[in-house]
Amino acid sequence: MSLPEPELRLRVTARQMAAQDICWLELRDVDGRELPAFSAGAHIDLHLGGGLVRQYSLAGSPAERSRYELGVLLEPASRGGSAAVHRQVREGDILGASAPRNHFGLDRDAPYSLLLAGGIGVTPLLSMAEQLHLDAREFALHYCTRSAARTAFVERLRRSAWAGRVHLHHDDGASAQRLDLPALLQGAPAGAHLYVCGPRGFIDWVLQGARATGWDDARLHREYFVAAETAPSPAGAFEVELASSGRVVRVEPAQTIVQALAAAGVDLPTSCEQGVCGTCLTRVLAGTPEHRDSYLTDEERARNDQILPCCSRALSARLRLDV
Repeated sequence: MSLPEPELRLRVTARQMAAQDICWLELRDVDGRELPAFSAGAHIDLHLGGGLVRQYSLAGSPAERSRYELGVLLEPASRGGSAAVHRQVREGDILGASAPRNHFGLDRDAPYSLLLAGGIGVTPLLSMAEQLHLDAREFALHYCTRSAARTAFVERLRRSAWAGRVHLHHDDGASAQRLDLPALLQGAPAGAHLYVCGPRGFIDWVLQGARATGWDDARLHREYFVAAETAPSPAGAFEVELASSGRVVRVEPAQTIVQALAAAGVDLPTSCEQGVCGTCLTRVLAGTPEHRDSYLTDEERARNDQILPCCSRALSARLRLDV
């Protein structure tokens, strides 16, 4: 397995706690150069040392080219990334990073955008709100958290030029301020697009509510931060054929495709290894995948022409991959 090489060298120019268990980082080019442009909803891969590479959404304005802003939640079950940011990364440190990538793009032509954030899921939605304001488009941001103490970026939201479009909802607050999802979804203007990010349970609740209210999937956009817990695959071993050479590699029940190929001397680029980030996305030329990722949409899965080999498997005896 190979890690993508960092394309950028960034200095941590500011660091502070934005809320309980949420760390805010400001990153600038080490040589003071303008940073690559990004679109609202984009993320970067941050290299944290020791082989750790994690994806973090860019929370700043896409119009800002001198710095990137990140918000990182300290996860209780951290696989190393969030713990490294909170406990090791300090102001002045230099970190490698990828150029921005976007799998959670904003439809800037939509007549109205409804942004729903659960906890740290607010980070990509902040950049969307900034872009929509610059575009003079109609939108609202609803930001749901467990408590005021766990609500990051509050001062920034209050000072923003679009503060009147922000609605805060706390689980431990009065019932009158809690999110009334059915009313919000039913009252959205015709043709509105919905963007949701946060814990999986929150995202699934929002999407289920939207579909039950008649929203079509083309107007529903989501981004997961962690993979779903999946039951063990009922499928056993299978084979992967590499289209470039015709070579066939066996994938054992306890192996991922990426692991089996690495053992055979074939490296695929990976990052999250959970089927969330899309780094290892590979074309399927023949065979039927068993999709176990959180990256592809239902429509993309149904086509069976792509696979996330870091976590997904095969329902057919063999997959032919564009490798």
